[in-house]
Amino acid sequence: MTVMTNLIIEKLLARSKRTDMPNFAPGDTIRVHVKIKEGDKERLQAFEGVVISRSRGPQASFTVRKMSFGHGVERIFPINCKVIDKVDLLRSSKVRRAKLYYLRGLRGKAARLRDVETEKQQPARS
Repeated sequence: MTVMTNLIIEKLLARSKRTDMPNFAPGDTIRVHVKIKEGDKERLQAFEGVVISRSRGPQASFTVRKMSFGHGVERIFPINCKVIDKVDLLRSSKVRRAKLYYLRGLRGKAARLRDVETEKQQPARS
């Protein structure tokens, strides 16, 4: 009985799974374009910040943090959500943790992350 139920659930989740998401990790700076519905109109709004956590699994999500007028703003997005139009990977940083919750207590230069190059490596010159 449970095997049958798991197959049905997996089929339903596979149907709503997104394939257009870039490969990003905690520490990366991304821009999430969110669809906002106001009355009968729909528009896109960008939410740009640092990914501080990412969960895996069938109902995976990620948390993006940004500073807005001196206050920290965090937003949790489910990965397979229809509200997300697209995600742009802007910058990658080298971090040593999977969850960057310590950034909540840091301000200004203390909250900087070390950038890492994600471009194709240059061929060695001979």
